[in-house]
Amino acid sequence: MPHIRNPLIVQADRTLLLEVRHPMYSEVRDALTPFAELVKSPDYIHTYRLTSLSLWNAAALGLRAETVLSVLNKYAKFPVPPSIREEITRTMGRFGQLQLFVRGGELVLAAAEPRIMEEIMSYVSIATLVGRQVNECEVIVPIAQRGMIKQTLLKLGFPVQDMAGYTDGERVTMALCEKRGFQLRDYQRAAVDAFYAGGSASGGNGVVVLPCGAGKTLVGIDTMVRFGMATLVLTSSTTSVRQWKNEILARTTLAEEQVGTYTSQEKQVRPVTISTYQMITHREPGSDDFPHLSLFHKRDWGLIIYDEVHLLPAPVFRMTADIQAKRRLGLTATLVREDGRADDVFSLIGPKKYELPWRQLEERGFIASAVCMEIRVPLSASLRAKYTDSGERQKFRIAAENPSKVPVVKEVLKQHQGEQILVIGHYVSQLEMVAREIQAPLITGKTPQEEREKLYRRFRCGDIPTLVVSRVANFAVDLPDASVAVQISGTFGSRQEEAQRLGRILRPKKDGRIVHFYSLVSANSKEEYYAHRRQMFLIEQGYQYNLRILESLPS
Repeated sequence: MPHIRNPLIVQADRTLLLEVRHPMYSEVRDALTPFAELVKSPDYIHTYRLTSLSLWNAAALGLRAETVLSVLNKYAKFPVPPSIREEITRTMGRFGQLQLFVRGGELVLAAAEPRIMEEIMSYVSIATLVGRQVNECEVIVPIAQRGMIKQTLLKLGFPVQDMAGYTDGERVTMALCEKRGFQLRDYQRAAVDAFYAGGSASGGNGVVVLPCGAGKTLVGIDTMVRFGMATLVLTSSTTSVRQWKNEILARTTLAEEQVGTYTSQEKQVRPVTISTYQMITHREPGSDDFPHLSLFHKRDWGLIIYDEVHLLPAPVFRMTADIQAKRRLGLTATLVREDGRADDVFSLIGPKKYELPWRQLEERGFIASAVCMEIRVPLSASLRAKYTDSGERQKFRIAAENPSKVPVVKEVLKQHQGEQILVIGHYVSQLEMVAREIQAPLITGKTPQEEREKLYRRFRCGDIPTLVVSRVANFAVDLPDASVAVQISGTFGSRQEEAQRLGRILRPKKDGRIVHFYSLVSANSKEEYYAHRRQMFLIEQGYQYNLRILESLPS
């Protein structure tokens, strides 16, 4: 019950204020995470927000409005405002009030009550997408509009529960190779079970959210095996394509000739085909045509897997809207999208079907324990003068490329001598300079793919102790022994980039060592503000950033 000694304040504008220094902080944070989004994280008070999407995802996971309200009542200082009670009940109650299903070969949109159908049909954008009205609660939707009707209704505040089922794709016989000593972890099986849903109409579409290093690829592979159909896998890079192929061949009974890669080097369309978002959305200069989008129709796919689904580009969203009869699995470490299109992931890929907190996996030893530190680095007097006279965008770059970060990088490398270290940044010119200074190999988008693979392989073998990498290493690069990451610059306030960069070092180490993530930030600059934004998702997951402010540079 509400009590003045509790740590949470629930406000009528959907924001929740949580006292960080309160002894119940961790308990309350974990209780809020399934249905609220962290938006501000200063030292003493963290601000969460209840959004329609966060509440609908919670509903999709099986949470009820009563459960959410009981959490708020349990930890609130003061009574929960009646308007918030009503809004939570109304918002979560909308999930499942509209359903799509197939009857007599036709796609039917059904409302739980006549007033709901009357309300949605009052929108011109909906009326133009539907066919005849069957009765006061049902309308026929053209099969081709299955994705568009869900997308449009969600933007109007009406999530649709898609129960229309899927067409079975080309059958492919495959199984897991558990006889080789490989077995899925319990949470990986639970994630696949949640997506599969016993093969019912409620399964077959949705997103699985697991931390970097927790084995999302294995979740995708077991899902593919469970359905036993031709599968198209879309991922973030050519490096990731090769890792997916290697894992599929190692973990399943599929033969080499059954698994194809569709990249700029080779365009193989096989029962299981792996490609990249960049390949699918490639077009010639001056052309509006995306020739490789045809890959979606080059085989009778039964399942499409969207790896790193938070990176899904707009053309793939449009194609996904057109193929709603295909089963769709999204895999990601975070549903955060900086472009605000998380609602499109929800409507076109599906709702969140499974999520496991990062710290819970850390406690079980499935990902490494991490210490995060922000190091504030001073700007020199001359650079401070240039910074002061520059425009807002230029200020950020001046601060991000602060050359005074180089001695700090060298100090961190010296402190962690004998470990495998990644130095990660955004600006290529800065990375080139740092690589020269510390005499380490550099991988950027300009590095040929074969050279990248060679350097990654040498790093994995321990031949290279330190590797300098650009954003090309943010996603799906398997470097299991990396135990230190030094971030020298980033993409403004990108929360998902921060999470992915920490994820590069989260594979559990054989000796159980703690991993270290350093973020170098220019003091008293715009970079401080963006660094604070970048850290929010990880803080929401329970990570804390220790702060070190340098008055002078290491000698």
